Amino acid sequence: QVRLVESGGGLVQAGGSLRLSCLGSGILLRQNTIAWYRQAPGKQRELVARITIAGGTSTAESVEGRFTISRDNARNTVYLQMDSLKPEDTAVYYCNTDPCSKYWGQGTQVAVSS
Repeated sequence: QVRLVESGGGLVQAGGSLRLSCLGSGILLRQNTIAWYRQAPGKQRELVARITIAGGTSTAESVEGRFTISRDNARNTVYLQMDSLKPEDTAVYYCNTDPCSKYWGQGTQVAVSS
């Protein structure tokens, strides 16, 4: 059974950093394009970063230069390094394939105070 488990969220002041982790089981993350998504209260879910099978990465314009996605094949884990956090980054962050599958995890809450 496929499971994606996100962790690493928390409360941080503006300008701070967090690193999120996405651990896969029942799925080899290196064999899929994996993305980080986020959903803020009252807003639609948005894709913030993706990493392809070949290791190519891309980020949304809103996080360009601040967020970095990476993958550790040995740990079957995808990371999202978030630097220079802003209050508008506050959201629940999820990982999933891109295009997204039905296997949504519980997400990890990120709250950035001003």
